Order: sequence, then C-alpha cells, then structure tokens
Amino acid sequence: MGAARARRGTWAVAVAGLAVLALGSSACTTTVSGNATAGPGGSRVIYVVAAENFWGSLASQLGGSHVRVLSVVSDPNADPHDYESSAQDARAVAVARYVIQNGAGYDDWMTKLLAASPAPGRRVYDIGAALGKRPGDNPHLWYNPAYVTAACNHIEADLKALDPKDAAYFTARRAAVTAAFAGIRAQLTQMRHDDAGKPVASTESIFAYLAGYLGLRLISPPAFMNAVSEGNDPPVASVVEFQRQLSARQASLLVYNKQTATALTTSIGGIATAHHVPVVGVTETIQPPGQSFERWFGAELAALARALNGGTR
Repeated sequence: MGAARARRGTWAVAVAGLAVLALGSSACTTTVSGNATAGPGGSRVIYVVAAENFWGSLASQLGGSHVRVLSVVSDPNADPHDYESSAQDARAVAVARYVIQNGAGYDDWMTKLLAASPAPGRRVYDIGAALGKRPGDNPHLWYNPAYVTAACNHIEADLKALDPKDAAYFTARRAAVTAAFAGIRAQLTQMRHDDAGKPVASTESIFAYLAGYLGLRLISPPAFMNAVSEGNDPPVASVVEFQRQLSARQASLLVYNKQTATALTTSIGGIATAHHVPVVGVTETIQPPGQSFERWFGAELAALARALNGGTR
C-alpha cells in the first residue's frame, strides 16, 4: 500500500474540542452508565471515535445531535491497512465513550490505542469480531450491504445502552437512516435482477463482498486480489492468468481501488482498456470525506451499473 498519510486540518480542532468538553464537563456527567456527557443546553452527548469514516458516517447519522463523532481515517491519501496512529489519535480514544473499529486485522492500530488507554464504561464495537471475522479474512466489510445493516443495528443498540433515557430518539434516528438508504436498496435490487451471473474482475478483494451480494461472478485470480490487498507482490502465475482473462475479454468490467493504485494495477487497467473492458474505480474510504455513506455508496453502485450495461444506466 504505502500511501502517504494525511489528515484534514479540522481534526486537530475536533480532537482538542473533544478533550476539553469531556474533561471540562466531568462535574455535569450524567449517571447513565457514566457514558453520556452533558452538552450545551443539558442535552446528552456521546463522544464517539470511529477508526474509519464509513463507520463514522453511520454512527453520526444514527446518533444525530446526541453524538459527536471523530473519524480517524478519512483522507484519500491515508490507507487504513497501514495507517500509523498519532498522539492526537490516542488523545481522542482516551476521552471517547464509544469506539468503533472495523477489525479483522484491518485497523490493528486502533486495538493498540485502546489497550494503551483503558477506560471503565467505554464501549467498543469491533465489527469484524461481531461478524465472526478474523485476521486473514477479507476485511472490507462495509462493501457487504448485509454487514452494513448488521452494523447499523448494533450501533443503535450500543447508543441506547450508553444513553437509555434517549432510546426513543435513537429509534427515530434508526428509522431515518433506513429511509435514507431506500435508494441504495432499490439500486441493489435492480442490479441483482439485471446483472446476476455476469463475470467481473477486480484488482483486489475490496470488491469481493459486493460482487457476491449482487450475484456477479468474480473471476480474477484470488491470489492476485489478496496479495494486492495486503500490499504484496502477487504470484507470477496469477498475474499471467489475470492478463490472459482481460486480453480475452472474459470479464464484463474491471474494478480497481483508486486509493491503492500501483504500477501493476495500473498496468492491469491498461490491458483492460486496450481490450475494451470497462474499468471502474472504487475507494477504500468515503470520498469526498464530507459525503454520507449512502451518497458515496450510491454513486459507486451507479457507476458499476452503467459499466455493466454499456453505459445505458
């Protein structure tokens, strides 16, 4: 991977504000599990740190005005696989009442931050562990719509446990998120109807869950996809096989990760283009960072649908 690491300039302000509010409001902390802190006007606010912005977006929407969410990795130049945490990140985790991490070996740096600053009453949601995933399994969980639904349900339940007095509010927020994802559900249903069974290729495993959910046949060599996902050189035989597949136009499209492009994946994309195989880029994190999960994911689905149908959708 080796991507440059950067963070938005607002992060330092957000972390500083998080720490000041959490520490400065200690005398006003509610007794509800010690996890909901009094905010302006007496409203209860749960301070949340999400390892990545795709989970942070969902937490922000599900929590509404009763959460303050900081997503650690959101910059397009930062790769969660090999992200190096900072003292700023450690301070944010230290004062957080709720931490969400992807797990499955994807963000082990968050596990280290949590171990370095244990906090009684802090709630941690390791999504991979909850889904039965382990390091070595495909960690791109947010590309499986069923896993996203499970994560939303879990986050809703956690927020209610942290702030039970506002359970009705979180129920309403969950309903709002369900409504916001209506377009996504419609897109997925349409694609499963129109495109199931079509052969597709991907430079890495980021697309594997979504391909399976849509009923697409992912034909690219697993050894190639897994190696690229881990930042390793794929076996030569898998490279040769992948090149042969694209040269023979065996795939309806090629998906690549815009945030982890290498000389090899760029070369693979060039072969696809030369043989008139549509190439579609996806991103590891929500881009641009300010978009909601559903707008970002919906745009990616639309691009995939157009490529699978000759640009007619």
